[in-house]
Amino acid sequence: MAIEVPAGFVMNGVAAGIKKTGKDDFTLIHCPGGATAAGVYTQNLVFAAPVGFDRARTPSNNIRVIAVNSGNANACTGERGMNDCKEMARLASVACGEDESTSLVMSTGVIGVFLPMDKIANGAKLAAANLGNSEASFLAAARGIMTTDQFHKVVGKTLDLGGRAIRLAGMCKGAGMIGPNMATMLAIMLTDAKLTPADAQRVLKAATDESFNCISVEGHTSTNDTLLLVASGAAGGEPLSGSDLQKFQAALTDACIELAQQIPDDGEGASHLICIEIKGAKDQASGQQIARTVANSALVKTAVAGADPNWGRIVSAAGYAGVPFQPEGVGLIVNGHELYRAGAPVAFDAKTVSAAIKNNRKTDITLTFTEGTTTSRFWTSDLNVNYVRFNADYTT
Repeated sequence: MAIEVPAGFVMNGVAAGIKKTGKDDFTLIHCPGGATAAGVYTQNLVFAAPVGFDRARTPSNNIRVIAVNSGNANACTGERGMNDCKEMARLASVACGEDESTSLVMSTGVIGVFLPMDKIANGAKLAAANLGNSEASFLAAARGIMTTDQFHKVVGKTLDLGGRAIRLAGMCKGAGMIGPNMATMLAIMLTDAKLTPADAQRVLKAATDESFNCISVEGHTSTNDTLLLVASGAAGGEPLSGSDLQKFQAALTDACIELAQQIPDDGEGASHLICIEIKGAKDQASGQQIARTVANSALVKTAVAGADPNWGRIVSAAGYAGVPFQPEGVGLIVNGHELYRAGAPVAFDAKTVSAAIKNNRKTDITLTFTEGTTTSRFWTSDLNVNYVRFNADYTT
């Protein structure tokens, strides 16, 4: 995917030595002209120092620096962790020639380990020495935020709003500890559109609810979940409003959905991306609750891993979601094959359905109800022995 980087930003990603592997682990994004920034964050009561730091600074109309480290979450590190977070912001600001009050910080990696501040300082200097606005610079920045990811996750879009070309580019990381309750893992959406802080916060929250809040791997809500929207305004003109703001909202939502799906598709050890669609629930919230419950069922996830069309696991998971519905109105389709209709099983060829699951990376599960007209979607990954092995050995 070719990425056209929004105007007004320069960035880089480097290896600062935080990771023992020697892979890139520090990303720096600079907006010399200042930017509007909004954020959504984890609802976990145990949250990392950078989450508290960024919450206090967003929304804002003057963010100029974003510093991100991977390999160390700076979570559950007490007062020292917050002091280290503030120092990381200062080091990044100094490296970019900006005031430290204009910086945001993100961290991801192992919980309960103090940041190696000498390496953070080194990373800020290395990254600042070669900032750029090219696609290569953007991809380097995307690699710098990865931890257990098998590939960098990016998205890019260009739209015409009022005769202005508006660019939108995003990056995110995440493959495990995915059970978002606001956004997920670390994600940054950059745009050269001009937005007010209030509008930026509103459109980001709306996009989040249809994307990053609709994915899981194992249902574990992280301590560091952060999603930022940063708008440089370099495309010119007045802040977006009316129909132009609505069009931007739609493009942002589409971009976030595209990014969000890449996370469970890269679930640690996963062999399938599972898309769960709920049709006909009473309302959007009910549909989301049913979809999330099905997605987080270990029995559903292992059935997909084994290419087993065990529809009873799916239907019963919907039944304990805590959402009232008429059981006799429920239907189920898996990869285009009807398995269950009006509360009763339908004759199907198990080998054919099993092959449809086994031979495709993506498994589509559609549950239908008769309580309403809404449609909800949720994405997750399957669960197999590779996931267990990976996470059993993660820190040892």
